[in-house]
Amino acid sequence: MNKVTTQILKALAIVDIVLILLSIIFFDIKVLWNVEIGFFTASLVMLASMKSYKRMVDTRVENNIITIDDTRDTIDKLEDEHDLYSEDIVEDDSVDMGSAIKDEKARMKENRRSLSETIRDTKAALSLNRIGSYIVLIFGFFYLNRHNLLMIPTYILALSIPMLVVVFVLLSCRENSTVL
Repeated sequence: MNKVTTQILKALAIVDIVLILLSIIFFDIKVLWNVEIGFFTASLVMLASMKSYKRMVDTRVENNIITIDDTRDTIDKLEDEHDLYSEDIVEDDSVDMGSAIKDEKARMKENRRSLSETIRDTKAALSLNRIGSYIVLIFGFFYLNRHNLLMIPTYILALSIPMLVVVFVLLSCRENSTVL
């Protein structure tokens, strides 16, 4: 585990202890169940997602795979998605539209991604860690609902807290000049 992951785990543990204490002191057992199940499952989802995306980025860097075209400005990409108003292209009225369309279709066919490339890129979305953590999240929700313990506002609040903790830790590491 690297330094940032350790800091995230420590921060999540501290926040969880504080939430347990607050739930026990100020609220009833239903709130405690909602907070703990929501916080724990959301933490699992966050950690599994971070791990799978880190693995995906590491493999892309290792294999020197570039998926973003940096040749155009971001605003140009948004305003002129198909590069229709490019200054580099000179209109030629003598070009046959049929052949231009065929050339464009051939160019698009060359840029089409293969099935193996698509599967390789979806490994992060389909990692067993992420799928398992989402299954635990769903079962936690069903458990609370089945036993009439579910309090939606408390549960949603508990789901959002780990995300805020992770973002706070990542921003504080960035401010301290820690390389992620």
